[in-house]
Amino acid sequence: MGYLLALDQGTSSSRSIVFGDDAAIVGQAQREIRQIYPQPGWIEHDPLEIWQSQLDTARQVLSEAGIGAGDITALGIANQRETTILWERASGKPLANAIVWQDRRTEPLCQELRDRGLAEPIRAKTGLVLDPYFSGTKLRWLLDNVPGARERALRGELAFGTVDAWLVWNLTGGRLHVSDVTNASRTMLWNIREHCWDDALLKWLDIPRALLPSVHPSSHHFGDTDAHWFGRAIPIGGIAGDQQAALFGQSCLRPGMAKNTYGTGCFMLLNTGEQAPASRHGLITTAACQIGERPQYALEGSVFIGGAVVQWLRDGLNAISHSGDIENLAASVPDSGGVMFVPSFTGLGAPYWIPGAKGAIMGLTRGTSVAHIARAALESIAFQSAALLTAMMGDAAAPITELRVDGGAAVNNLLLQFQANLLGIPVVRPQVIETTALGAAYLAGLALGQYRDINELTSQWRIDRTFVPTMRRDEAGVLLQNWEAARSAACGYQPGI
Repeated sequence: MGYLLALDQGTSSSRSIVFGDDAAIVGQAQREIRQIYPQPGWIEHDPLEIWQSQLDTARQVLSEAGIGAGDITALGIANQRETTILWERASGKPLANAIVWQDRRTEPLCQELRDRGLAEPIRAKTGLVLDPYFSGTKLRWLLDNVPGARERALRGELAFGTVDAWLVWNLTGGRLHVSDVTNASRTMLWNIREHCWDDALLKWLDIPRALLPSVHPSSHHFGDTDAHWFGRAIPIGGIAGDQQAALFGQSCLRPGMAKNTYGTGCFMLLNTGEQAPASRHGLITTAACQIGERPQYALEGSVFIGGAVVQWLRDGLNAISHSGDIENLAASVPDSGGVMFVPSFTGLGAPYWIPGAKGAIMGLTRGTSVAHIARAALESIAFQSAALLTAMMGDAAAPITELRVDGGAAVNNLLLQFQANLLGIPVVRPQVIETTALGAAYLAGLALGQYRDINELTSQWRIDRTFVPTMRRDEAGVLLQNWEAARSAACGYQPGI
């Protein structure tokens, strides 16, 4: 059995991990990428930095693990979703910086579409809320604001892609312009029920079809990398948006199973199988990882600022030197001292969908310390995730009995215990918390025959620790009410009005 190479391109960093066939991590390498803020509400990445950092980490992990390209059965890609890149087909040169999923510049366009009565028709076709979060309005902005872009797009000179398509284009020297169903479903251009790029959506957003990649199942032999990148061609066997990849890597492969990833944002997904239910509680319907020809779906709630609030404490307030310091600082006080932190730096996502919301820290007294603020910041991640689970339980056909968790902040025991206390159900952390990369590796391994079926994958999932609720439900209820009061007050604040 060979090894599997996962490229995990995220919002904060590019990472490459090599897995053995038993899902054990053989080696990993990581490199942070720059966050570019041209003006308030705008967030960009350099596409060339994304590509170079991902290539460098892949080469580094193979070298440090002493593994050659010939030892790799397949390569899988998991990527930050919705981030939008436009490039020249002839040269592979980006026309502009990538517009990151957190970017809010297209809210005026979204409002224009709402005013035209298109919010519900778009939701019916895509499963998505009409919000700047998704790729379609970002692409429209690039076409309207980069000189000559629209004319060149109509001539077929340009290509659009989310980060997965950009990486595959570069890995194959421009031979492949492809994506998978999970990433396509986040563009606001893909009809999740008819499984195609939708002519009406393209017309409403004024997007030329010639820009779009071809779309395949998530586990699929897309093609091979160019040999010169790693010394030998490697089959590309898996592509999935990072959150769907994490759902797959967590072995949440049956309807009713749920996971939450604590990364830059927090993303909770509930497997709904072959059903694509419309949420009644502010969630979105999205494609889950597809194996073969039968589409799979999930309900999803997205928190825009999760672990990023810890980065803000580190870089904005200089309250901590390293992100890992947050747990000890927060644990130095017994509670938040009544402080509530609403980290809506880029608006609020599910289940609220308030693009203009601003962040706020409330409940300050003369006795408030930086430790109280740190604890409130950490707890804000759990409060936002609890709101997601409440919405999800309202939509679910059956009770959700446990929440599987992963992502960088899932190493924080204080956070996960508080999360279990708020939810009133066990929170389960697996031994391998790099489940986004693991999901990409699993998809690739299935496509190239390293695994027989998904049952073999399920048997490899192992528990590291289960966090059982210890708080009385009435006490948790009071905390959740206080959170909602703080959130409502923050959303009511409009600077300059």
